[in-house]
Amino acid sequence: MTIRQLSDRAINQIAAGEVIERPASVVKELVENALDAGATRIEVATAAGGKTLLRVSDDGSGMTRADLALAVERHCTSKLSEDDLFDIRSLGFRGEALPSIGAVSRLTLTSRHADEPHAWQIAVEGGAKEEPRPASRTAGTQVEVRDLFFATPARLKFLKSDRAEAGAIADVVKRLALAHPHVRFELGGTDRQTVTYAAATGETAHKARVAQVIGAEFVENALTIDALREGVRMTGLASLPTFHRANTLSQYFFVNGRPVRDKLLMSALRGAYADVLARDRHPVVVLFIDLDPRLVDVNVHPAKADVRFRDAQLVRGLVVGGLKQAFTAAGYRASSHNASAALSVLGRSVAGGPQQEGAAARPYPAASAPVQHDWRASAFRPLDAGAMPPGAPSGPEAGAAVVAPAATGLAEEQAVMDRLDAPSADARAHEETVPDDRERRPLGAARAQIHETYIIAQTETGLVIVDQHAAHERLVYERLKEALGRREVPRQGLLIPEVVELPEEDVARLTERAEELEAVGLVLEAFGPGAVAVRETPALLGQIDIKGLVRDLADDLAEWDKATRVRERLDHVAATMACHGSVRAGRRMRPAEMDALLRDMEATPLSGQCNHGRPTWIELKLSDIERLFGRK
Repeated sequence: MTIRQLSDRAINQIAAGEVIERPASVVKELVENALDAGATRIEVATAAGGKTLLRVSDDGSGMTRADLALAVERHCTSKLSEDDLFDIRSLGFRGEALPSIGAVSRLTLTSRHADEPHAWQIAVEGGAKEEPRPASRTAGTQVEVRDLFFATPARLKFLKSDRAEAGAIADVVKRLALAHPHVRFELGGTDRQTVTYAAATGETAHKARVAQVIGAEFVENALTIDALREGVRMTGLASLPTFHRANTLSQYFFVNGRPVRDKLLMSALRGAYADVLARDRHPVVVLFIDLDPRLVDVNVHPAKADVRFRDAQLVRGLVVGGLKQAFTAAGYRASSHNASAALSVLGRSVAGGPQQEGAAARPYPAASAPVQHDWRASAFRPLDAGAMPPGAPSGPEAGAAVVAPAATGLAEEQAVMDRLDAPSADARAHEETVPDDRERRPLGAARAQIHETYIIAQTETGLVIVDQHAAHERLVYERLKEALGRREVPRQGLLIPEVVELPEEDVARLTERAEELEAVGLVLEAFGPGAVAVRETPALLGQIDIKGLVRDLADDLAEWDKATRVRERLDHVAATMACHGSVRAGRRMRPAEMDALLRDMEATPLSGQCNHGRPTWIELKLSDIERLFGRK
């Protein structure tokens, strides 16, 4: 076939296919343009999930008539200085969004610049452009997109339902709103309820916006992140390990203010939470990475969803190290969500009342409306023979004994109450006296152990329930990790070195990192141009698949330029040893042991959750407990 030049119409439609994947892509491009124009108020309106209507209005700087005509031409932009593609300091940069949108829809662009006496409007339909004409608008820009993909109807078949597309648009607005708390966002239309994110100012602006978008509960259970490494800074909020979700939809990353879903950052996040979170659970984060624009390429993806860092390992190390440092600083802290869940369960139990096996639920009256019982009348009511209290007379005298004057009944009732006020020796948790100042400690003073599994501690403001096995497991694990970090890992020599055949480039990578691998117990050396010989392995790992381990290490070095598999496996062994070497559920603990466990938890990083991500303790405030019993 002969080579021919494609028509402008075909070129624009190809570009539109790269940039405009769905209605949410249009919203992202238009809102980013509004932000680059300095808008402080942005309104987004949609219909049919954005398929029939998308309208974005802003109060930004606006465009002149000449700018308006160029804005719908390909490869025209105001966001590059000296044509330097590696000095991107704005959200938009490709110069293809508006012409690409106009190529597959009916686009109307209305804008007014401060230097113009009135607004100007231009229309593009299926790639055909009209001349700008005068229009009415006070300030800023409005872009209206109707009948998206009408010019390429085949693309419509690949769109999802109106509800799904509307949800994708909402997610785009959320992400941009998180990055720009000083801007007021409003999202509405015929296919949704109006949502408004009010502008926030001051030092707490980002937290206020996060609370608006994700919820105040996350902010209450999040750690403040602020880490710096070699000019790259990471700030934001990251959830406590005990506050998590079933998917990754609540993970928000921003690079120089640009929302991204980058594989490197997602992988680093998993690594940071590796030994504090269950594998099927995911943290909630809002993290901002800020660095010199020349150190990151934001022009690698048409839709600007991915970025490429010049020093990927530096960024990965910053994310993992910064988050782990925050976890360590948090110490024993656990999510308040655990207490809320416990109170919810207790509330349902109180409302439902005790049930006998096989019996239907018969709820007690609500605690807020207790049953009024007239105990004075009961003093004159004869007791059934089967209901006689211990020591009560029987036989003919029984009736006379229980049918007593009111004064006698009152005296007996008071005697019973007096006995209830007296302390019972059987009710004491132990004979030892716990100093009063222990109740002022964060985890309180150990008072009892129930079911040989849970420790009950009393604080000044409530009580703490501790899972003794989970708590001690974390303490042992942290000590083992500290020991591994302090000294060289014990090694075991192989009688016959294990030879592993690999590509030459993998052999080179492994031998370059031989000292690093030796520090974690793996000793290897080059064995010809296409193999390595493994002479020693970490003793803690026991019998292992050496070839599989070495190949995984080579893959790690090729992808991340860092050998992590040995350390990860050592951490896994340490976690297993901690699980088997910790206080088991079912063991009765002495008061001194229980109190010592609480004090160790207060002094040990990450003690708020076990190695599997489960909480080690839950605090119930006295006010919440009183509310359960209708005392407040």
